[in-house]
Amino acid sequence: MSSQPPEAKTPLPVTVLSALQQFAAQDTFSSDSLHPFASNPDENLTALRKLVDTANQAALSLNAHLSLPLSNPKLLSLYRQQTHISHAVLQAEQNVRYITNSLRKREGITFGEDIPLDRTQLPEWFLKRLLEWGTSAGMEAFNDPERDGHSTVVLGGKVLVIDLDFSVNRSIPDRPVVDVITCKTAYAIPNSTATTGNSISLDGFLADGIRAFLMEVQKDDAERDSVEAARLGKLLSNHLAYLMKLDHLALSEGDGGLRWFNFIDRMSLDIEKLAGSEAVTICKQESSLVAPLDIFLLRSHALPLPYLFTPSISFVVHISPLAYLKLLRSAPPHNAKVTHLPKLDIPFQHLRRSLTSHPQPQGVTIATLVLSPTAPPAYHADSMSMSALDTRPSSSAVPNAADMEHVFPAAREAQGPQGQQFTWILDFTGSGRYPGVVMSKSRMHDIEVVVNPFSGLDHVDSMQMMTFGSGSWVDLLLNSQSPVSPERYTALYTSPTSAHPPLQLRLTTPDEPGFILEAVPVRTLKEVWGILEIVREQCWLNETLRSCQWVPEGLDAGAMDGEPEDATVTEEELQAVLKGTIQPRRIPVNVYLPSQPPPSDSLFGGTGMDAFSLGEPSSQHRTRIVMTTPERPPISGLVEISVAFDASRPRGVSVDFSGAMGVDLRNDVLEEVCRRGGLFGLPGRVWKKAHEAL
Repeated sequence: MSSQPPEAKTPLPVTVLSALQQFAAQDTFSSDSLHPFASNPDENLTALRKLVDTANQAALSLNAHLSLPLSNPKLLSLYRQQTHISHAVLQAEQNVRYITNSLRKREGITFGEDIPLDRTQLPEWFLKRLLEWGTSAGMEAFNDPERDGHSTVVLGGKVLVIDLDFSVNRSIPDRPVVDVITCKTAYAIPNSTATTGNSISLDGFLADGIRAFLMEVQKDDAERDSVEAARLGKLLSNHLAYLMKLDHLALSEGDGGLRWFNFIDRMSLDIEKLAGSEAVTICKQESSLVAPLDIFLLRSHALPLPYLFTPSISFVVHISPLAYLKLLRSAPPHNAKVTHLPKLDIPFQHLRRSLTSHPQPQGVTIATLVLSPTAPPAYHADSMSMSALDTRPSSSAVPNAADMEHVFPAAREAQGPQGQQFTWILDFTGSGRYPGVVMSKSRMHDIEVVVNPFSGLDHVDSMQMMTFGSGSWVDLLLNSQSPVSPERYTALYTSPTSAHPPLQLRLTTPDEPGFILEAVPVRTLKEVWGILEIVREQCWLNETLRSCQWVPEGLDAGAMDGEPEDATVTEEELQAVLKGTIQPRRIPVNVYLPSQPPPSDSLFGGTGMDAFSLGEPSSQHRTRIVMTTPERPPISGLVEISVAFDASRPRGVSVDFSGAMGVDLRNDVLEEVCRRGGLFGLPGRVWKKAHEAL
């Protein structure tokens, strides 16, 4: 007797509660990604539209039930009981789903590479892992048997072919050593005469990645880190998958498809030449053989580093004074060998090794140009030239830098498999491994004008913006975990040499919301330069604020001294107070962050004529930090010190101050202090000079 098949379970009908309950999940909306320059802006937009549709359907359903006669008390009680049970079931199911998704989406969490304990099996295991990475990326993988201490692996797509030659040293039978001898890439379109030579940079990039994995797995058991080996292996797998995306696009374009592989190399040569010219200009002004890296980043374009993290190009946007000092102290002696690379005081080999370390050094902002499998935004359909409206970049150490332009290969016509579209994006998150850059609303508007100049003319109604809470962008930078938005923050700045009393800093937060910049769709190199210039100014401001430990100002701020008042006051102390010779316990300093005029139109706001404000930003619109402190007694009034980001100055900043009667201060000395991270110590220097003049 055959058993009957089980009956299929019919899904429960959708109710108003179950329809709205799905939007109550913790990961339905991300407050930091509700803008078009997030990593996945379409997901939040789709969820918001679905919420609106569901709310409309729920309203229609509730209005239809208003006419039903529900006078039976028992029936109403059963309805309440059923609603309570349904809510508990949906809540439990939602919590389980959220925990499961959170565990699956964890970044940087791995259980380690399964490295064989028997070292004699290591060569065969490594070659097997390499073939698995290639096949998982969609490549055809071949492996020749080991002969005379050599083994060859071929990874091929439709256009791209990677030839790898390995050496296997078995001089110690129980400890064989595998190393990369050569790595060579080649491109060829099937059924076409279009071919091109290999990319030396890409060859070295892949060889270094494989060599780093081999070095980790071949360490002694006490030193080997299987988690680090798994991270390096995942990076190699991601590199091959990225190259296969280019392979699909190159195949779909036919004879012209090879540009997807060689345009990065061509563009890298041009922008490295530009960076070299800018470094030479700074060297002449500094009367030095090499240009300081921090000054170069403040005054020139972002530093290009091809094939740093991915088979593409990365840009070092900004580096904090502390991070620069660590790089400078750990750098080996500089080699004056003439190369095509910019002449900087940090050797490029040491710089690349430091930036690719895990985790990434703090205080360094890096943007990477990558090809993303996302549809391009609507404004990318405009093919008209808008170079006359470009306001960024506004300055450079080389006069003809604005003439350089590279248009990235358009991925709208050349679609990938299954009709998938691709877009070039400028990624600030390291492929999701790190948070983006905290930006103010006015600078997000500036980025919007760079990528879409006409956005300042018409109000964009397709997407309403949601900002971070109701506070300032400073809250997002300094106090993002707190739901309370304080009006002011306080910090105590102490002189390392005790040259002046401690400074009691009091920061007033600007009335301007903030966003987290993660990824920006781009089409040309000029757009990249403009975006990075805006981000550089914001990073200078962010890292300057992070140099102090800010805490929200509380109601008992006056009790911070903790020192009892003197019971008696002598005549000498009274005269010292009147003459201004007594040393205060703390010097009060008020800190302000002047912002641009509040914008009104466009996606992030901005007046219509802002899109046509050509040339360098005016002095009142520059990124500035203003500090005020009392004049020395018996003089009344305030001393105002203004520090502005200014790429035309030798140190990248300009310092202006008013007041401080009788105090002789050199601007170049103060600018050097700001360069070294002592911006908030300027009021203390003014106080010291004022008392030395007595």
